[in-house]
Amino acid sequence: MPKTIVISGASSGFGALTARALADAGNLVYAGIRDTQGRNAGAVRDAQTYAREHGVDLRTVELDVSSQDSVDAAVARVLAEAGGLDVLVHNAGHMVSGAAEAFTPEQLAQVYDTNVLGTQRLNRAALPHLRRQGHGLVLWVGSTSSRGGTPPYLAPYFAAKAAMDALAVSYAAELARFGIETSIVVPGSFTTGTNHFASAGTADDKQRAAEYEEKYPGLLESVAGKLAELAPPDASASLVSDEIARIVALPAGERPFRSHVDPANDGSEEVSAVADRIREEFLTRVDLADLLHPVIQNRE
Repeated sequence: MPKTIVISGASSGFGALTARALADAGNLVYAGIRDTQGRNAGAVRDAQTYAREHGVDLRTVELDVSSQDSVDAAVARVLAEAGGLDVLVHNAGHMVSGAAEAFTPEQLAQVYDTNVLGTQRLNRAALPHLRRQGHGLVLWVGSTSSRGGTPPYLAPYFAAKAAMDALAVSYAAELARFGIETSIVVPGSFTTGTNHFASAGTADDKQRAAEYEEKYPGLLESVAGKLAELAPPDASASLVSDEIARIVALPAGERPFRSHVDPANDGSEEVSAVADRIREEFLTRVDLADLLHPVIQNRE
């Protein structure tokens, strides 16, 4: 059945592709975009054009994950217009690149705010509705950097994505008895088709950055080039949006807890399989095995 879906960070990259893929599948999709009247007005027009030309129900909504007021207003609008909500897609994220020491604590806090606290704001706005109705799906767009091979110079982003993954794992158990499912989609390093690398922020402390550049000259460019070489020529970012659409379309109770989309194969899937197995075994040992599989009360 068609679902009502909210996706954060949908102005470009994985977010925009996912909004379109989910709308193409017949769902009512609200593409959450910040500053819809300003810097992202073009993304709003693109979404409207896509909806019109493809005959799908793709709408945009002002949604800035750094503001609880903005998130609350976005969810309230969705509930008022659509009369319900079935799926949250946590996609909003921001990347910074450079030597870890050169970033100020305030900069790390900003990255954490977008990648982690933004999910908490959206959850607090939407989960009361999902819990009352007794079903729904929370889908998190993670990163293989949480457990895979991690090159240097991306530490603030990697740390934030690892924190988001840990939050998602805990939420999965805490939402299970409400009948709400959790899926974590784990993309690898897609160097094209997203704005992650192109729009990545840099460190404020230029002096320390320069000191690291003396010992690690050209490292960032080298890493980016090597990551691009590892990916097969057909490794399109749409692989991620297609996987998200596939998971959303599955019947309630049959969705995977975690799914990797990693053409470069950095090892994250292998490590995650161990971590997820240990999680299952431990919850079983402490008599909480029922939290591994949500009670599906109402088939979506």
